[in-house]
Amino acid sequence: MGDLLINAKTEQFGRWLLLFHQLPSNPAYLRVKVWRRLQALGAVAIKNAVYALPTSDQSHEDFEWLLKEIVEAGGEAVICEARLIDGLSDSDVRAMFNAAREVEHVEIAEQARTLAARLGDGTAADLRADCKAQFTRLKKRHGEIVAIDFFGANGRETVDGLLGALEKALSEKPMEQPANEPAVKPAGENLKGRIWVTRQGVHIDRIACAWLIRRFIDEHARFKFVLPRNYVPEQNELRFDMFDAEFTHEGDNCSFEVLMAHSGLNDAALQSIAEIVHEIDLKDEKFGREETAGVRALINGICVDTHDDEERIARGGAIFDNLHSSFRKKKTSRALASVQTKKS
Repeated sequence: MGDLLINAKTEQFGRWLLLFHQLPSNPAYLRVKVWRRLQALGAVAIKNAVYALPTSDQSHEDFEWLLKEIVEAGGEAVICEARLIDGLSDSDVRAMFNAAREVEHVEIAEQARTLAARLGDGTAADLRADCKAQFTRLKKRHGEIVAIDFFGANGRETVDGLLGALEKALSEKPMEQPANEPAVKPAGENLKGRIWVTRQGVHIDRIACAWLIRRFIDEHARFKFVLPRNYVPEQNELRFDMFDAEFTHEGDNCSFEVLMAHSGLNDAALQSIAEIVHEIDLKDEKFGREETAGVRALINGICVDTHDDEERIARGGAIFDNLHSSFRKKKTSRALASVQTKKS
């Protein structure tokens, strides 16, 4: 097909800022205080008492303030900038950052769903006021997590969609332009010949979207994988499953569902795949699909086996090809069985 896949780094994280520290035994609260400060900064422990942040001016300033607090409390601390040569790789450290943020994204998503269910129980003024207060706290916490989500951990788009739906539900009147409103989607006929941009480290939703694009929208589609922070799209680019993308989570729908609906792909086999992708990505068992656990294990296996986004899409695409074929055959078999039953 002459397909083009691009791996573009919008920020360079080849070097890391490391904080080495040693704390005195007293005061006892200092260890907890320092740990909380490190968590708030988004730092991860790569060794005992050695914490890392991606190198940036902000990281330098944050660690310098913390070093000052440690030294003033009687401890010792050193800050250095380093490049990993052996042992942990850059991808290993990025995975540590992403794992920490993903847990937090999942927690916010669960709280958002609980709040949405509570809001749906009634419209009394006192209930709405309390829900608005909870929503404000959730949105603030989400913003704090996003600020330290350096490498685009899985789960942010889910939270963006859930909070966007909550914000609309809680508004007295529809907002002209909610803060997380996706970019304008082009008409179906304008989806071909585009460069499709998404976050590096593709997983279930992005792998499925890439397969859907290549299989049903544009067989010659080109893909570009970027670090998501502050990415500015170029001409002829469409983004999917990333912040501010044209195609990303909306309400309780994952990016695959949004892209499928916008493209007018009304196919029963695709709908079955959409339900599986939804359950894996949003972790909500909404449709009770028996295939979900198996597909999740296969996709996780691919992602553990390779960090290469091209390979993940190729190997994941083969899984979705087989699923689509299987679901179509099941539909045909059921239809034939129904016809034979009627004849008999």
